[in-house]
Amino acid sequence: MNQITKNIFNPGTYTNNINLVLLILRLVAGIFMLTHGIGKLERLFGDGPIQFADPLGVGATASLALTVFSEVFCSILIIIGLGTRLAAIPLFITMLVAALIVHSTDGFGRQELPLMYAAIYTTIAVLGAGKYSLDYLIAGRRKHKDVSNNANLL
Repeated sequence: MNQITKNIFNPGTYTNNINLVLLILRLVAGIFMLTHGIGKLERLFGDGPIQFADPLGVGATASLALTVFSEVFCSILIIIGLGTRLAAIPLFITMLVAALIVHSTDGFGRQELPLMYAAIYTTIAVLGAGKYSLDYLIAGRRKHKDVSNNANLL
């Protein structure tokens, strides 16, 4: 379990320039995606009947709830840099479903944006949040704790 936690909260080790670029990428991707998710969140908890695409066959309400989880909750996690690598996965999947299933017959113009987001979330999942994140603070505490535990063993 300890290794899994280390991997999830691993912010990566990069130069200050790369850390700044990762921060900007996280903020832009997270905030922009949040603008898509807020409307869906309002629709999910609104009074009207839920009409939403059901590309996976789980029902319109479940599809909307999964999309809201991804576009709102995971976007917030990406913005603050908490569990960033893990939070990028549902967003990546949501964007692939949007591009390759929901908009499969709409042409590249409708697929382009979700594919670009998918590429961004792939980058974030691989590189991590960088230094300017809660992941970095958590990793620093873990590193300090690990050093203290190793010192006690000596």
